[in-house]
Amino acid sequence: MNACINILGRFFLVLIFLMSALGNKIPRFSGTTEYMRAEGVPAPALLLAGAILFLIAGGLSVLVGYKAKIGAALLLAFLILATYWFHDFWTFEDAQAKQMQTINFMKNLALMGAMLMIIARGAGAGSLDRRIAKLD
Repeated sequence: MNACINILGRFFLVLIFLMSALGNKIPRFSGTTEYMRAEGVPAPALLLAGAILFLIAGGLSVLVGYKAKIGAALLLAFLILATYWFHDFWTFEDAQAKQMQTINFMKNLALMGAMLMIIARGAGAGSLDRRIAKLD
């Protein structure tokens, strides 16, 4: 039962990253690149390709629990950069926009906390990492 709950928790956790890559960034690559350019991100096409790689590889790694600490580190790196570049609430003057960016900033901090916990403790019950460790 604990393994099932843990697997479901990892699924819910990474769904945002996988959907971001597969449902937004890949199909809207050129539009996302232009948005990144407008936000002042250097080499936006290259960094977007890297972000997609980090989102998919990190998301799948955490989901199945294989090399989950590395996968969580990829997602943490993505979150740090995305939070800095796109949720800079301190630069907004419009109260509604500032509030929305503050919410997104705080959501990303919470996700960063989850990634740090995985880096510290691993993916837990129901993970391939745990299953492989038992075989050794």
